[in-house]
Amino acid sequence: MHILIVEDDRLVGDGLQCGLEALGQTADWVQSAGAAESALDLAAFDAVVLDLGLPDEDGLTALGRWRRQGKDVPVLVLTARDAVPERIQGLNKGADDYLTKPFDLEELVARLHSLVRRASGRSSNVMRYGALVFDPTTLEVTLEDRPISLSRRELAVLEALMKQPGRVLSSEQLQNFLYGWSEGVESNAVAVHVHNLRGKLGGNLIETVRGLGYRLKESS
Repeated sequence: MHILIVEDDRLVGDGLQCGLEALGQTADWVQSAGAAESALDLAAFDAVVLDLGLPDEDGLTALGRWRRQGKDVPVLVLTARDAVPERIQGLNKGADDYLTKPFDLEELVARLHSLVRRASGRSSNVMRYGALVFDPTTLEVTLEDRPISLSRRELAVLEALMKQPGRVLSSEQLQNFLYGWSEGVESNAVAVHVHNLRGKLGGNLIETVRGLGYRLKESS
């Protein structure tokens, strides 16, 4: 998953980013509602973790505006406000889930997976494509019931392709799933990860569409 963290507390924001990346996710972190809005305009995210007490604007006000603008990315509100009326207000503004501080990181990740699964119209976290099976919650991959060991970057490419099987994703789109803004990206990074995936999954599963990008195709 590619997660946008909107949190002005440096300790919480840095901890969230490091924790999510340690659990195999890609995370970008901003500290204001304005920066979050710019990020959502520039990049595609699977979900947003949104704090409410932001320095430039209340998080719920920003969320309401994003929904009016048509930004339908799943949003998990992270807050110390635990009163029922405030939770109801947040849900009415367009929040998809709530988690109160302090929180457990693994629960946060489980809730994010649930939001992304529902947004994708899947009834299970497990993703299947022919004989290929990927569980994003455990990061386990099997092909024809045989376990396959993949690196974090390879898992990110595979997850992006399996979310939209048959659709061509450009190198730029795949980079969005792979890397946060603070990381340097070599020009051939995606091609290298695709090459490694083909070596582990078989060369006929990921198709190169010349001039456009990559997509999954059925094994022959």
